[in-house]
Amino acid sequence: MFDIGLNLTSSQFAKDRDEVVARAIAAGVKGLLLTGTNQHESEQAQLLAQRYDRCWSTAGVHPHDSSQWTQESAEVLHRLAKTPEVVAIGECGLDFNRNFSTPEEQEKAFTAQLAIAAELGMPVFMHCRDAHARFLTLLEPWLDKLPGAVLHCFTGSREDALDCLNRGMYLGITGWVCDERRGLELRELLPAIPAERLLVETDAPYLLPRDMKPKPASRRNEPAYLGHIVERVAHWRGEDPHWLAAQTDDNVRRLFGVEF
Repeated sequence: MFDIGLNLTSSQFAKDRDEVVARAIAAGVKGLLLTGTNQHESEQAQLLAQRYDRCWSTAGVHPHDSSQWTQESAEVLHRLAKTPEVVAIGECGLDFNRNFSTPEEQEKAFTAQLAIAAELGMPVFMHCRDAHARFLTLLEPWLDKLPGAVLHCFTGSREDALDCLNRGMYLGITGWVCDERRGLELRELLPAIPAERLLVETDAPYLLPRDMKPKPASRRNEPAYLGHIVERVAHWRGEDPHWLAAQTDDNVRRLFGVEF
């Protein structure tokens, strides 16, 4: 099992990062991709990936932070991308749900990061919420210039999923699918995702799976819980969880070019 989405730079992990990583490895997680969400967090994620075995990172500016995008941001991403720990550009994309940055700022930062990924020949790690049509419009001209792309924490509709899959993207599935209140549509479309395009992630410390028994004492999600997500996804897809874990590991190797 490989967790492609872990926000290890979060302040929620400030007091026990070593233990969080150790618990994940003890639980059978073979590798962790630490998410970079802005200039500072991307630098911190790279340093943490350097610090821990079996860890890599992304470097990017999340749509929420797109108002901070500058030429310096581009220079920092170029610098980080040259390190062995950084294996993707992102988290980048569009989020028209909250608009912490204006749509115009988001589109500028997203396009700039797609250009960097294309220039450097790196995959992109993307975010999209309530912006599907515009997201595809901006992304499509770049897809044939990129070695790969994943839409992480996918929570869209079946139609959204097929739009992405038909364009060669991977989809990252989180514990959102374990939520009986809002994850049912995602649960039902899981079998439509080809196994070779599926990736798994916790997005920790967010999105603690609601159906874990016994419930963890803390509401904080951890990468050690990835096995629960894999087991539930495999169940709803009608597959053996060990087979699915091995398949998603192969997908990670193919997309990000990492060995673990």
